Amino acid sequence: MNLRNVAIWLGVVFVLIMAYSVLRQGGPTGRAGEISYSQLLKNIDAGQVKSAEINGQQVKVTAPDGKTTNVNAPPNSEDLIKRLEARNAEIKIQDGGRFSLVNLLLNMLPILLLIGVWIFFMRQMQGGTKGAMGFGKSKARLLTENKNRVLFDDVAGVDEAKEELQEVVDFLKDPAKFQRLGGKIPKGALLVGPPGTGKTLIARAVAGEAGVPFFTISGSDFVEMFVGVGASRVRDMFEQAKKNAPCIIFIDEIDAVGRHRGAGLGGGNDEREQTLNQLLVEMDGFEANEGIILIAATNRPDVLDPALLRPGRFDRQVVVPNPDVAGREKILRVHMKNVPLAADVDVKTLARGTPGFSGADLANLVNEAALTAARKNRRMVTMHDFEHAKDKVMMGAERRSMAMSEDEKKLTAYHEGGHALVALNVPVADPVHKATIVPRGRALGMVMQLPEGDRYSMSFDQMTSRLAIMMAGRVAEELIFGKEKITSGASSDISAATNLARNMVTRWGFSDDLGTVAYGDNQEEVFLGHSVARTQNVSPETMIKIDSEIRRLVKGGEDEARRILTEKLEDLHSVAKALLEFETLSGEEIIGVTKGVVPKRDEPEEKKPTGPVASVPVSTPGVTA
Repeated sequence: MNLRNVAIWLGVVFVLIMAYSVLRQGGPTGRAGEISYSQLLKNIDAGQVKSAEINGQQVKVTAPDGKTTNVNAPPNSEDLIKRLEARNAEIKIQDGGRFSLVNLLLNMLPILLLIGVWIFFMRQMQGGTKGAMGFGKSKARLLTENKNRVLFDDVAGVDEAKEELQEVVDFLKDPAKFQRLGGKIPKGALLVGPPGTGKTLIARAVAGEAGVPFFTISGSDFVEMFVGVGASRVRDMFEQAKKNAPCIIFIDEIDAVGRHRGAGLGGGNDEREQTLNQLLVEMDGFEANEGIILIAATNRPDVLDPALLRPGRFDRQVVVPNPDVAGREKILRVHMKNVPLAADVDVKTLARGTPGFSGADLANLVNEAALTAARKNRRMVTMHDFEHAKDKVMMGAERRSMAMSEDEKKLTAYHEGGHALVALNVPVADPVHKATIVPRGRALGMVMQLPEGDRYSMSFDQMTSRLAIMMAGRVAEELIFGKEKITSGASSDISAATNLARNMVTRWGFSDDLGTVAYGDNQEEVFLGHSVARTQNVSPETMIKIDSEIRRLVKGGEDEARRILTEKLEDLHSVAKALLEFETLSGEEIIGVTKGVVPKRDEPEEKKPTGPVASVPVSTPGVTA
């Protein structure tokens, strides 16, 4: 990049020098007078020429009085020189070659500029890869073990994936161990998982553990505007890898070039398909690429071409899922190494409170907590900072500037108090972690429950208890303020309860009348970029039964919530009053309030201002799992 800039500036300076030279030589013509060639001959014969300076066809004549004139002479100046010699005039002859060279360059300058501009744009379009015509070269970057080396110890929460790839590391360290028994290492490993789970980091850890060169490239770096460039880059990449074997080639986002053939426009002449064909040949063709292991990553394995996934190419698929609770704890500890932590930080609680978080989400959580502590001028990051960061990441930033009337605050407090009380008294439910009436995102308040561990299925008791928790906010509003005063704040609760009940009836077989049969409605699925309608015929009579069963389940949850809140009405008043005073209560504080224990705070919580009614969101989620 620097050499290119230097070359451009040198070209500009050269053009300026040439232009200055031309102007300098043409300068005297403008200052001195001009006479005809015949008049010059007359002046020479009359003895009025003291000296003459001949430069090609230009003659500069000086009279005895010092006056100079310019004359355009014919190409053959022998007669002129004889006349000057006859009158004893001083003759100076300059070489006109330099001027002729300047004229030649000046005439060729437009063509040279066009060529230079064309080369410049070609380099820009092709990323300036190794010369103006070098855009067929690979863009793969080589990372050696001494540069940003990553080991398996730096990767946490994906133990199964590390075990799968440990075999690759062992082969790269000692190939003879496997070859003695006729074993062959898989030629390729495809890392599949959601974004942010650490697929790239795992691939770098494999290279770091094995201590071999590591080529990295993105799938989009192969495809350019010219057909054939991608295939050329694939060939060049494998040629470079052969020179550094044994080594690892890592292709990130391989779905950019490895999509199913025949699904796009252009047929077999499509640049992406030609690139994929070349990649298939290099991975498993006539020539064996010994010592080269290809690792690729994608979060869209469903769109990849089947030929890419067959044995001999990507022999194995390594799933890199979102970490479980134990994995999240390990990942948090890795990211907390360089963060000064206060004594109250409980990593296990943070891991429980972040279900579904990827490694990237957890890294962002730790960073947000550190930024929060820095803004408050703390020397260490406290558990309160992590809780604040977690709520910000999961639910959005607090909207403390949102002005709410006292009536709205009171209604929100009873709504969230109803959710919390029912969650504490249903047969099966996750422990209540926090209840708040501070607006976040589109919600005026919410109750958060933390599971004891990751859950992969739900029982019937858990589902019916969840229905009761969801309907508890609307029931609490109706019990305290009357049916005429209930608001639209429970719309998201009702929607979530209806969806859960619909799944219970149509997908999970929890209806005695309908039995264990899956009833699907018309849905659209995307396959290879096209919408495909998936229809399952359901008779009108069956639809009536489905709607009736959904209504029965939701009504059952509502009745259960009404029963609990009617029995615990005094506790509901106590929890709502505490929420109005403290705005946010932990699960332990809610239990203590029901037992008459007033929450104690070391430092008062910042109160949000009250005032005229602001715009109210359409829905107020009551439960966030």
